[in-house]
Amino acid sequence: MSEIQTKDLEGQVALVTGATSGIGRAVAFQLAAQGATVVVHGRDVDRATQVLEEIELSGGQARFVATDISTTDGVRKLVDEAGDIDILVNNAGVAWFGPSVDLDADGFDALFDSNVRAPYLLVAAFAPAMVAKGNGSIISISSMAGLVGLAGGAAYGATKISLVGLTRAWAAEYSPSGVRVNTIASGPVYTASDPARTKATGDTTLLGRAAQPEEIANVVGFIASPRASYVTGAVIPVDGGRTAI
Repeated sequence: MSEIQTKDLEGQVALVTGATSGIGRAVAFQLAAQGATVVVHGRDVDRATQVLEEIELSGGQARFVATDISTTDGVRKLVDEAGDIDILVNNAGVAWFGPSVDLDADGFDALFDSNVRAPYLLVAAFAPAMVAKGNGSIISISSMAGLVGLAGGAAYGATKISLVGLTRAWAAEYSPSGVRVNTIASGPVYTASDPARTKATGDTTLLGRAAQPEEIANVVGFIASPRASYVTGAVIPVDGGRTAI
């Protein structure tokens, strides 16, 4: 976990979906280090327990909500158990890469259920209370796969460019009331899934490497904080320069 000097999120509650591994785990540590109480969402109790223990050992505060937000009932459970929040990080999702002919309708729907419908329902549930307070930050984790053409990434890329469209529309809807809405479009990141593909994609970036999850989390921490008070409706590439070429 990176060193954070500024506790600029003290008194705030941040919900991070998919926070038991990968980018979400790093984001949970980051926001906790900045002083937020973090609602850690996921499905794996053992991994969640480890995340909570590490946050608490570092002096932070966190609690866990276990649910599958690819279902509408799972989203309702998360909304009910998370309670009042100030920061929402839509990170949870699934990835699938391969020939389009190999992804059937059920697989296609599953991608959109997790990657698009869940964030939509969560924002619809949490944004009104943020509007009522006149303050809040909504951050979605998109991908360069939604901004450039990647062979085998048609369906996954479609879910990620959908988040870009949602972000811009939500900013137009909620930012006049003080709620900032932004998207981080990450490049290849080393997580538990397919490190060989991650490295190969990282080799195509201007920096010639894939990112560590903490490098994405650092940017999320900035965007969530008052330091980014004039940033809304933005799609921020954190991709080693891949979308610049």
